[in-house]
Amino acid sequence: MSDRDFPPLATPAPASTKTSVDENPLRAEKRRKLGELRAAGIDPYPHNFERSSTIQPIHEKFGEILVAGDQRETDRYQIAGRLMTKRPMGKAAFFNVQDQSGSIQVYLKTEELSPEDAKAFDLIDLGDIVGLEGFIFKTKKGELSLHAKKFKILCKTLEPLPEKYHGIQDVEIKYRYRHLDLISDSDSREVFVKRSKVIAETRNWLNSRGFLEVETPVLQPIYGGAAAYPFSTHHRALDMKLFLKISPELYLKRLIVGGFEKVYEIGKNFRNEGIDRTHNPEFTMLEWYEAYTDYNDQMKRFEELIAHLAKTITGSTTVMYQGKEINFAPPWRRLSVYDGIREYAGIDPDTASIDELFKKAKSLGSEMKTPGTRAAIAMEIFDGAVEPALWQPTFVMDHPIEISPLTKKHRTKPGHVERFEPVCAYMEIGNSYTELNDPEDQLARLQEQEKQRLVDEEAQPMDEDFLHAIDTGMPPTGGVGIGLERIVMLLTDRPSIRDILLFPTMKKT
Repeated sequence: MSDRDFPPLATPAPASTKTSVDENPLRAEKRRKLGELRAAGIDPYPHNFERSSTIQPIHEKFGEILVAGDQRETDRYQIAGRLMTKRPMGKAAFFNVQDQSGSIQVYLKTEELSPEDAKAFDLIDLGDIVGLEGFIFKTKKGELSLHAKKFKILCKTLEPLPEKYHGIQDVEIKYRYRHLDLISDSDSREVFVKRSKVIAETRNWLNSRGFLEVETPVLQPIYGGAAAYPFSTHHRALDMKLFLKISPELYLKRLIVGGFEKVYEIGKNFRNEGIDRTHNPEFTMLEWYEAYTDYNDQMKRFEELIAHLAKTITGSTTVMYQGKEINFAPPWRRLSVYDGIREYAGIDPDTASIDELFKKAKSLGSEMKTPGTRAAIAMEIFDGAVEPALWQPTFVMDHPIEISPLTKKHRTKPGHVERFEPVCAYMEIGNSYTELNDPEDQLARLQEQEKQRLVDEEAQPMDEDFLHAIDTGMPPTGGVGIGLERIVMLLTDRPSIRDILLFPTMKKT
């Protein structure tokens, strides 16, 4: 494959800054044709083109009823799309045109076109966007096609396309030049169609159960709702520091206090953290809160939603992900954090000494420099031994109280809280609490978090307005947060979050 099949890794200079000396020969040839079109009085960038149909409905209407050799001269269509292949045959040509709905073969004889249309056709290249009018027929080989009688150029392109049959193999280019990826790879386009369907179906599911969709501020004077380092900015008019939202939790809970009993938000969160296979600084989070419920109720809601999405998007609650089967059908396994550590790490977090726990954590790859609290070390062991062992959907439950400042104490397990994290395919895909609504307990927990901020920059800051809301009274409430990108990864069999983000965060070249 030649290097001219792909754009360079570095961002290309704008066309207006390129010279004939340094311009790619393919671009130079395209520019020459552009000049010829203009010299011939043909507008290479018309304002619009009226289509009578997209391509897929034509296949649906005629694909089965026509046989090889049939033609329907009375069934005329105006279609438009990008030229993806071109096979000249003297004064005739076969080529393929692609729009969002699909692709169709086109047959054309230049002698049947007007002089202007024939000139335009003579100057087209792969990648150009064209408009066509003609009738439907099937070739002798049985391929549904359009016999074009009119041809219009709608956009003369300057950048060569990637090689059609292999798409973009370099993932750096694939993510940085997403438009080229979408043009050349129908599977990639389908991933983003499914992503849209996941979000739309999630809305439908929640709306049908009486939830109200709301929006909370993206710019917040105090960040909270998660243990994460925020992005910050400065508002000049108010002369104040603001933070990009790391979680909508504290605002959504205020709405529960205000009397809305079922609320949710689907929106962007921002966390100033590392980038890896499952993390991007900007990501889409679904959070919902439901009054008069607890985390047991929300486990049922969670597994029902994900099973519903799997069935709707893939046709089954059993899906294949990276060559292994996942069964999303409820009920999912329930496993406490400490039971998981006992089972998969072979150590008891309740009875082992701090030194024993610390040594175990270090043997599993923990980067802890010195022993912390028993709970902190236990979670390091969990991350190293338990999460990497959980492939089938599992609710990991009952976390240590020290790491869950917004969660109600467990009703039967001292030192723990009523919290779950669903884990699937070795990654956490959500979080849920029986929400803390005791104002005195909440104040004490946030005060402890404030102390920890001296040594942990991700500890949650004190939010007086949130405490005022809790003092006003929040009913018993269950809440759920879901990282929608990870759900999309599972339902589209994509190994990296970058595969299901249209524009992932990337280092500047």
